[in-house]
Amino acid sequence: MNETPYRQLRRPLDDRIVAGVCSGVGRYFAVDPVLIRVTFALLAAATWGALLLAYPVMWFLMPEEPAPVAPPAPHWP
Repeated sequence: MNETPYRQLRRPLDDRIVAGVCSGVGRYFAVDPVLIRVTFALLAAATWGALLLAYPVMWFLMPEEPAPVAPPAPHWP
């Protein structure tokens, strides 16, 4: 059992459009990532693009989700 006792803000490997930042935020808050993406786009337009500077910062600061561990190959005698 290798579970952490708290939620972790990570960029997923599977549900990405650019870098997975909005998808990671959506998973962290248990909200549909599409809603996060639309909200981000609306806020970026409302701030005349200033919010777009936050995306690369979050991309850099958010760690990537670890790759899934493959099951061991069967051993044939």
